[in-house]
Amino acid sequence: MQQNSLPQDVGFPVPNYRFDQKNDVYKRSRWDEKIQPYAAGYYRDVKYQEKPGYGVLDYALRNGGWTLEATAAFGNSRSNYGLYKWEGMPGRYKQYVENLTPVKKSPEEMTYIIKKAARFYWADLVGICRVHPHWIYSHEYNLMTEEHYPLEIPEGCTYAVVMAIEMDYETIRTSPSPLAGSTSGLAYSKMAFLAGLLAIFIRGIGYRAIPSGNDTAINPPLAMAAGLGECGRSGLLITEKLGPRLRLCKVFTDAPLLPDSYRPFGVIEFCKTCKKCAEHCPGQAISHGDMSLEGPNISSHSGSKKWYINAEKCFAFWSRNYAGCTNCIRVCPYNKPAGAIHDMVRGITKRTSLLNRLFVWGDTLSGYDKLGNAKAFWEYTS
Repeated sequence: MQQNSLPQDVGFPVPNYRFDQKNDVYKRSRWDEKIQPYAAGYYRDVKYQEKPGYGVLDYALRNGGWTLEATAAFGNSRSNYGLYKWEGMPGRYKQYVENLTPVKKSPEEMTYIIKKAARFYWADLVGICRVHPHWIYSHEYNLMTEEHYPLEIPEGCTYAVVMAIEMDYETIRTSPSPLAGSTSGLAYSKMAFLAGLLAIFIRGIGYRAIPSGNDTAINPPLAMAAGLGECGRSGLLITEKLGPRLRLCKVFTDAPLLPDSYRPFGVIEFCKTCKKCAEHCPGQAISHGDMSLEGPNISSHSGSKKWYINAEKCFAFWSRNYAGCTNCIRVCPYNKPAGAIHDMVRGITKRTSLLNRLFVWGDTLSGYDKLGNAKAFWEYTS
């Protein structure tokens, strides 16, 4: 990538270096002796329990949700593979791109076309940004081969089409159960479906397309630059429509596009007051304090002022829980589905922080941060 052709001022701080994916806490579970013991509890061991959300049905639903990611995409294992493959067309469609003249449209028209295609393929939110080089991983750690090598996306793919997939509100409310993990797994499978199909569409109109889930580049800053939201205390992207209740994927491309821009809407000021995600984090992995320039360990992409989570503590709880955890999503006041009162509160916090403390109090009083009823999910009614 030619760094002088890419954005430097994106509206929010960007670290002055690229993060090595080998230091991601999930990758560390393969090679780092400090993290390796946690891998068994989350990836391999099963502990069925009598309490709601932790039974055979719940784990089966979770595993079903993950199936497309785990068997056809492999985005959590490596880049440029399966549904996230960087080149090619499937089967008989190869002939459609032989000697193809790229579709010529203005950036405005091409942006409309690609966003429309993304929504057709089930994107709940979609935005476009120019790619800052420091959001691309410096190196990939390939879980399939255990190789560690430099990573670059193809020259000219300076735009990213960033897409969000909604996770189910009622299921998330049962976190940290495996039942809640089922909507996370389903979203990961949808990520592969969405990014893979959009990449085929973009290649089919004559341009390069690099589909990506959690591989290749860091998702939250790409989504922020694409105008989808802000990064909150939890370290997650928070959007106006879905809060943090989403998963992200993207497609890098050289198609001529019109980028969106960073659009903050009051999240940082609200997070300064709220702190619910930190209070309800069972691993105490989320900071109760102020933003800082440096994270707690090598799994942090330090260098920009923000709240850093302690990924080691987070993953340690996942291991003890024999499942993932989305408590930070469950208790976030921005997590609510659309509704007159919820939309009004979002609108007010976008314009002023004076009532933030009142809104946090009201959220607690209304019981929104209480654990949902996992038992009710499977209750049969004739």
